[in-house]
Amino acid sequence: MNFIEDLKWRGALNQMTDEEGLLKAMEEGQIGAYVGTDPTADSLHLGHLIPFMVLKRFQKAGGKAVIIVGGATGSIGDPRPTTERKLLSEEQLKDNEKGIAEQVTKLFGSNGTTIVNNADWLNIMTLPQFLRDYGKLFSINVMLKKDVVASRLETGISYTEFTYQILQAIDFLHLWQEENVRLQIGGSDQWGNITSGVDLIHTVEGNDAPAFGLTIPLMTDSTGKKFGKSEGNAIWLNAEKTSPYTFYQFWFNQADADVEKYLKYFTFLSKQEIDDIVAQSEENRGARIGQKRLAQEVTAFVHGEAAVEEAEKLSKALFSGDVADLSVQQIQDVFSGVPGFEATDEEMNIVDFLVNAEIEKSKRQAREDVQNGAIRINGEKVQDVDAMIDPKSAYEGKYVLVRRGKKKYFLGTIK
Repeated sequence: MNFIEDLKWRGALNQMTDEEGLLKAMEEGQIGAYVGTDPTADSLHLGHLIPFMVLKRFQKAGGKAVIIVGGATGSIGDPRPTTERKLLSEEQLKDNEKGIAEQVTKLFGSNGTTIVNNADWLNIMTLPQFLRDYGKLFSINVMLKKDVVASRLETGISYTEFTYQILQAIDFLHLWQEENVRLQIGGSDQWGNITSGVDLIHTVEGNDAPAFGLTIPLMTDSTGKKFGKSEGNAIWLNAEKTSPYTFYQFWFNQADADVEKYLKYFTFLSKQEIDDIVAQSEENRGARIGQKRLAQEVTAFVHGEAAVEEAEKLSKALFSGDVADLSVQQIQDVFSGVPGFEATDEEMNIVDFLVNAEIEKSKRQAREDVQNGAIRINGEKVQDVDAMIDPKSAYEGKYVLVRRGKKKYFLGTIK
């Protein structure tokens, strides 16, 4: 399959301006495609990964990947469908630009990849130059019809955000002229901005200038919920904001109904490989074969193979209860989402300890669970109701980990 056929099979193509023209341009020699991201945070999240996956496929098909870190556009903000964005300080922007550039470099490598900052050409432009060279080329009538602008007309949109589409169009023209970029890739909400860029290139360079736009469908799960939302929390690509273990578990815990779609979209596995994985999964759903392969592939792409090995090691430790040798950082990564309690650093009888931590409702129930072997402290089974517990005996004296039964964990933080 060619680049476009592959995107269609993977369900990763929403709209494009000229399929035949793009394929012809790709056949005639190496061209560039770009994805832009504004540094509104110091890390990318899963929502950003969606267009970047398509750009990576373009790179694998022989094209050049160009990424704009929007130092200039980020200071303004892409219009939201409902409200005005909060402007960031210059210091915040600089810190965010650095973090995102590092992540993008890790994802794409240096071979066949160019990372640029649109502040390099937009910030040196004077207002009269902007109005004379570009403002004159844009019709207010057309700009008002763009979806994101039209949706804001009732609630109001500032001139700052209104002009964003012009700045993004200038980006496309600049990369067309300087980096041989012929294709812009974006989410479905970027169609209006992308076509503005195509129109500007045709106006400046001629109607036969090869310039193309491509958008990706809005990604939702099988329940219709927007992809990447995890109980209201973003899944970040920065390992310090979302640990590789948590990242791995996000993919491993996907519903059976979503696995095939996500394997197509978020991995570089072939059609035959994905068909085989889906067939194996249907034969033995309990084994979560598809989820495991999905977690392995995406985690390796974002964090590397070592991160996959570490995540699977921690998963095994959690399942088996063999947690005694885990580090403090690993305890934080693995058990950050379990019920928590505060504990003093003083030794205490096991029964009193369980009741004080509200792990058990009564001393009678606590004694029964201890005697039945249902209680483990820091991975060690405790069956003596007279045993004394030293909360600071493990994990550098910072945590005490309690397991009741086979799966229920509680993490105590030492005061």
